[in-house]
Amino acid sequence: MSKKVSLSEYVRRRNGVGLGDSRSMKNMLTRSFGAGSFYQFWEYWNPIWGYYLSKLVMRPLTNSLPAWLALVLTFGISGAVHDVAISLVKLRVSYFFTAWFLTMSLMVLFTNGLRISYKHLPWSLRALINFTLIAGSFLLVTLVQVMYD
Repeated sequence: MSKKVSLSEYVRRRNGVGLGDSRSMKNMLTRSFGAGSFYQFWEYWNPIWGYYLSKLVMRPLTNSLPAWLALVLTFGISGAVHDVAISLVKLRVSYFFTAWFLTMSLMVLFTNGLRISYKHLPWSLRALINFTLIAGSFLLVTLVQVMYD
């Protein structure tokens, strides 16, 4: 992300529509689930959150760490922020989102490293693959959590 890209410009690039546009949610879901790779899924998912993660976490980390490690840490920090919110609501410590997001970051690295692309497939199959990767990582972390509780 260029240092001079505003939130509004970033959202428009990711969603194809501006901030507050009534088509924003539909475009985000259509573009992210229809992405031709798991890496690309995350380029479209939640562009407002992505903008701040990129600006405040990923970019600073890539200045001193390898890109793959910055990506893993960015996912981990995003998960930790989600866990803090859940912990405050439930009044007990949660680590689920941190573990889940770290798992998804490894899936991003793995699929990207193997250059796995499904952009040639119909939208419905791309959506199924992306959903399966997300749901699969969720189930894996849930199973591990159940085993250790």
